[in-house]
Amino acid sequence: MPFDFPTFLVAATALTGGIWLADALFFAPRRRRLATAAGAATAETADAAALAVAKEPVLVEYARAFFPVILVVLLLRSFVVEPFRIPSGSMMPTLLVGDFILVNKYDYGLRLPVIHTLIWRRGEPARGDVVVFRFPQQESVDYIKRVVGVPGDQVYYRNKTLYINGEPLPQFPLGVYEGDGEGFGQSGLMELTETIDDREHSILVNPRIGDFPPACRVLAGGPVTVPEGHFFVVGDNRDNSNDSRCWGFVPERNLVGKAFVIWMHWNSERAGLPIAFDRLGDLIK
Repeated sequence: MPFDFPTFLVAATALTGGIWLADALFFAPRRRRLATAAGAATAETADAAALAVAKEPVLVEYARAFFPVILVVLLLRSFVVEPFRIPSGSMMPTLLVGDFILVNKYDYGLRLPVIHTLIWRRGEPARGDVVVFRFPQQESVDYIKRVVGVPGDQVYYRNKTLYINGEPLPQFPLGVYEGDGEGFGQSGLMELTETIDDREHSILVNPRIGDFPPACRVLAGGPVTVPEGHFFVVGDNRDNSNDSRCWGFVPERNLVGKAFVIWMHWNSERAGLPIAFDRLGDLIK
């Protein structure tokens, strides 16, 4: 089971803050009173006695030191930006295995950590956005895909082409994909540019197989309409992606944020150096 880091941060913040607050309200005043009484006992030993009684417990020292740090990390990660690592090739060639990305947490509104309750609505995903979301069939797992259908859209997939509201998304072939060893045995893939709402990005298709793997039959029977409060998402590596074509729509409440930049790339299986310096700082589009 994946480590639940948000829950850990909330618990750590509450624990360290609770210890610090309880000491400040109840125990620290008592220590000061005892120190004053001990210091008044004898003039010769006043300073030593007072210091011994007033000394702050080690647990409180650690809580006071760690609380602000953990709180800042929690606030930044919950409401500003969150880092993720790309574990699979489903978004190739846009994102590669080993990419470390940053996700904007406020573009679609602010949500409370752990319980994911929306507390401020700012906007909604647009067609073409690359989004991170909690996988509807296993919400402890985060997925990253591209939004192609928003509420009310009719979506269909045929002959390696997405149709939105009856219109095919324009595609332009670029040739055989050569991914610097990042394809992991996916030789023969064709790279194309695809345009959605005047936004251009690259995709990969495998012309040797059909449109729908056995597990991906949501669109096999014809167009589907995206319901209110949901989104239709697909991977850029069209024939190697577990996405809305297989399991349906992403509820708005499952959104985590919008991916916007690659800040690091590290892959020990990459040919040559494990770090791809040319990818650092690339904007995700």
